[in-house]
Amino acid sequence: MRRFKLKVCTFHMILLIFMELCFRSTFSQSEKEILLQFKGNISNDPYNSLNSWGLDRNQCGDYNGVLCNSEGNVEKIVLWNMSLEGVLSPSLSKLKSLRILSLYGNRFTGNIPLEFGEFQNLWKLNLSSNGLVGTIPEFLGTYKNLRLLDLSRNGFTDEIPDNLFTNCLKMKFISLSNNNLTGSIPASMSNCSSLIGFDFSFNDLSGAFPEEICGGILGLVYISLRRNSLVGIVQEQVLKCQNLQLLDLGSNAFDGFVPFDVVSFQNLSYFNASFNQFVGEIPDIGMCSDRMEVFDVSGNGLVGEIPVSISNCRNMRVLDLGFNKLDGRIPVEIGNLKKLSVLRLGDNVIQGTIPDEISSIEFLQVLDLHNLKLSGGISGDLSKCRFLLELDLSSNNLQGEIPQTLNNMTYLTILDLHRNRLNGTIPMSLGELLRLQYLDLSENSLAGPIPPSLGNLTLLTHFNLSSNDLSGSIPLSPIIQKFGSTAYSKNPSLCGVPLDTPCSMTGDGGTTRSRKTRVLSVSAIVAIVAAVVILCGVCIICVMNIRARKRKKDESFALESTPPASTDSNLIIGKLVLFSKSLPSKYEDWEAGTKALLDKDCLIGGGAIGTVYKTNFEGGISIAVKKLETLGRIRNQDEFEQEIGRLGNLHHPNLVAFQGYYWSSTMQLILSEFVSNGNLYQHLHGYIHPGASTSTSTSSGQLNWSRRFQIAVGTARALAYLHHDCKPQVLHLNIKSTNILLDERYEPKLSDYGLLKLLPLLDSYGLAKFHTAVGYVAPELACQSLTFSDKCDVYSFGIILLELVTGKKPVESPAASEVVVLCDYVRGLLEEGSASLCFDRSLQGFVESELIQVMKLGLICTSEMPSRRPSMAEVVQVLETIRSG
Repeated sequence: MRRFKLKVCTFHMILLIFMELCFRSTFSQSEKEILLQFKGNISNDPYNSLNSWGLDRNQCGDYNGVLCNSEGNVEKIVLWNMSLEGVLSPSLSKLKSLRILSLYGNRFTGNIPLEFGEFQNLWKLNLSSNGLVGTIPEFLGTYKNLRLLDLSRNGFTDEIPDNLFTNCLKMKFISLSNNNLTGSIPASMSNCSSLIGFDFSFNDLSGAFPEEICGGILGLVYISLRRNSLVGIVQEQVLKCQNLQLLDLGSNAFDGFVPFDVVSFQNLSYFNASFNQFVGEIPDIGMCSDRMEVFDVSGNGLVGEIPVSISNCRNMRVLDLGFNKLDGRIPVEIGNLKKLSVLRLGDNVIQGTIPDEISSIEFLQVLDLHNLKLSGGISGDLSKCRFLLELDLSSNNLQGEIPQTLNNMTYLTILDLHRNRLNGTIPMSLGELLRLQYLDLSENSLAGPIPPSLGNLTLLTHFNLSSNDLSGSIPLSPIIQKFGSTAYSKNPSLCGVPLDTPCSMTGDGGTTRSRKTRVLSVSAIVAIVAAVVILCGVCIICVMNIRARKRKKDESFALESTPPASTDSNLIIGKLVLFSKSLPSKYEDWEAGTKALLDKDCLIGGGAIGTVYKTNFEGGISIAVKKLETLGRIRNQDEFEQEIGRLGNLHHPNLVAFQGYYWSSTMQLILSEFVSNGNLYQHLHGYIHPGASTSTSTSSGQLNWSRRFQIAVGTARALAYLHHDCKPQVLHLNIKSTNILLDERYEPKLSDYGLLKLLPLLDSYGLAKFHTAVGYVAPELACQSLTFSDKCDVYSFGIILLELVTGKKPVESPAASEVVVLCDYVRGLLEEGSASLCFDRSLQGFVESELIQVMKLGLICTSEMPSRRPSMAEVVQVLETIRSG
């Protein structure tokens, strides 16, 4: 009997174990089915990011973007910047162990499914930068374990629900920015006692800033309320947030006094109260945080003088007091702010002279003193600010001559001196400011001729010399001529094209004098004869060119606008110019229009300036078509054509060739060579685009060391060509592994070069936020000092070298609270003598000494100081020595 009972117990135990195993197997299978249901709701996967999601794969080991816990249950789904289209699958709510759901940078539409209310263990929910619409669901407030909620950059409307902050004791950060939210900020936010920061910027929120927030959340370090319609007094409320590092109240309707006392908070680094309705004076600043970098109270009604004590903020980088009613003088003590890069005081009633001490701020990049009441002259010492990008001294009472030494500021892009009382001549040395894009010297008393050297300023987009006393003929340089007569009007003694005043009708600049006949000098006769000979030569060449065009097609041609009466919206209604003979040359091949070029089913990528499509023609010809979403600093068709035409003349085997462009008033396209084998990032890190020839979704194994070295050398040669062979030099400034394309032989082709002028416009400080490649950007650009140089490209290339050797991304986050920066990681292991731990484990056929040498070269290229980085010509030489040695 005892044996029988023992057998029964044993049988029950075996049965329980079997049932548990079956249960686990069923549960595991159901999680895979849940993920496949999510995939089934994806209508477009342009990069084939979910190719690895299949029934025959293990969701915990093979599914891209899926991570499991030690028990084999799905814990994280992280699918960033993959342009996935579709709706969110309600089935995800059945993943009971899911802690992190991050779908940032996709194209999901609709709203968050009601079923998501069943989540119990969610820690992070990031749905930023999608196309979600509707009201923010209240059930998100039931997540007791939620640490991060990011719904920014969507289309959510209506009010922020009070219940969103019901169970938020563990919440650390909330971002609802860049939506269409209305109503007030709920006072219930004070329930989130562990909150570190929140960002509600770029909405249409109204009402006052709740005093309960800073009163109940003592650990707040980040508050951004920019660009809303908030009102009321905030001084007392925000002073309770003693731990603030960033406070942005800009572009609202707050009134009363500016909460200047926050400047003394020991951790504050960013303070922006610009463009509100604040009044009063700027008080003496007794203490200022050592971390204070940005101080912006522009666009208010502030009065009184600028306090000398502003210099106590000795680490200040941006000081913007413009668009107020400040008076007095500019304190000479501002010259003590040695780290200042932006100084804006324009549109006030400040008097006096420009302090010479400003010239001692060596790294100053923006000096805006426009529309003040300044007098005196412009000191030549100002040219000591040799990194200046923008100099605006317009609308003052400045006198004297323009300093001859301004050409020392070789990075200058904006020079605005209009509406002053400047005299003398225009310095010829201004023609050496080759980066100049905006030059306005109008409404002064400048005399003499226009220097022909200004014709060297090929990047000019704005040029005005009107309302002066200039004389003589206008130089015939195409750059000087292209701005039309308005740029030269109200100069009585000025003559020549484009003015209607011929030089023969004027006294000073003409060829004859009234009431007198004079004999032409020998030199004049020689000049006239030479001009006639040149003119005849030009005419002959023109006739020969016309005949040549009739005999054969030119390398580039244009398909001009269709007749206005055309009602077919598919037809090309702009200008299409091709640089390549290999592309179809008949109009019929292109008459399907831009809609055929931009088939959404052929979308293959996107970036800072636009989206990229693949277009196929008969005969197996394919091109890449980039639809621009921004024209950056390009303002008209002529400038666009000039810029792209310049790039069309660049030819190197390791550069993606520009093959043409399309322009209309509503759409701009860039046509370029299609490279068939994806990009370096996809091959190293496992994402292959639809047009790639690689058959597997993860091809890092195909990138053996020989191919990786080949990619490094080819990319280096392309950059050396841009930096050293092109005149003027071409900078890339956005190098990353996604911009290194690979052909079928794994030869690299560098793309998106020379497009700086097409990058998004400057922000409110005049500092470009163009670089979205996290981890690749050089320190001098990352801190927004914006010191453009070829050494920025060298830094990014150094990161590429480290990426090739290690197989790691420039920045990785292996754990929720951990961030690993690649160059720091490699440098640390090298110093410990553990170089081999850096190597990509999937690498095959490598020589260890070569890997170490390339790794060390990468670290040299990523030196903090630009001066310590080699040139790209030197990098090519070193790489060739490594392989040949």
